[in-house]
Amino acid sequence: MKNNQAQGPSARQEINSGVAFFRGELMPFENANVSIATHGLNYGTGCFEGIRAYWNGDHHELYILKAREHFERFLRSAKILKIQVPYSADELVEWTRKMLQANRFEQDVYIRPLAFKGAAMIKVTLSGIRDELGIFAVPMGDYVATEGLKATVSNWVRIADNIIPSRAKVTGAYINAALANDDAALDGYDEAIMLSQDGQVAEASSSNLFVVRQGRLITTPVTADILEGITRQAVFELAADLGFVTEERAIDRTELYVADEVFLCGTGVQLAGVVEIDHRTIGIGETGPMTAALQRAYFQAVRGYDSRHRDWVTPVYEGEGR
Repeated sequence: MKNNQAQGPSARQEINSGVAFFRGELMPFENANVSIATHGLNYGTGCFEGIRAYWNGDHHELYILKAREHFERFLRSAKILKIQVPYSADELVEWTRKMLQANRFEQDVYIRPLAFKGAAMIKVTLSGIRDELGIFAVPMGDYVATEGLKATVSNWVRIADNIIPSRAKVTGAYINAALANDDAALDGYDEAIMLSQDGQVAEASSSNLFVVRQGRLITTPVTADILEGITRQAVFELAADLGFVTEERAIDRTELYVADEVFLCGTGVQLAGVVEIDHRTIGIGETGPMTAALQRAYFQAVRGYDSRHRDWVTPVYEGEGR
């Protein structure tokens, strides 16, 4: 399987079965429950990660993509929210492997670690509240199409870092993305692009953004109220492999309209080409050559085909004696 998309159900599916890791042990997914009074549910006092694992039928192996990097960011998010996670990044990777093995997945999977304030408590605070940790997974295909996307610049402004930490994946903060994305969808677009409070481009509703101008890959800096994307960093690595010049700088809204290429990147969206923004055609109206080259390289790497980036992937079943 060497194509440019994940294989599996929609991200809109309801999850109702499988094996999860919760409260320090593996258990049936339906038993991993919390009270309706849980602090994290009521106030959004939690953080999460989104991690993909890709099935390689040739290798008969499931590869977790950038597992350690995701859990290192997860621990940084937890630190910002004063959530105590009783495991190291490596231990979390190993528990994730065990959870995936217990589910016997042989298809592309989306993994969701979640840490949150778990006490049934009304007080709005972070300190002195019991913490909880869970990890579950579900088969999932593309979050959005990987080419032909139509986007709009949202009226909803990206939350600033000194309002809600933008470099942490805070559960409550994602209402900002949900509002922007829902409005975009109702207006017939596939995605929303969000501006920061100073009116410059930040990122898409739930992914980082790159533009191509005059042969250069350009993306917004981490100081532009963006998530410090792991896929974003992977793009930099692949660009270096391909000899592409990269640049981090501010991007104006109108620069989107005159870009030669635009694409989104993130665990969910993977690498997805944008062909239209606010009814303006981007480039020639199809996935551009630099985007296409990066996509090909990315999907080779995430399925474990590229030996140069085998350190990106963690095998789930290796050494299991299958």
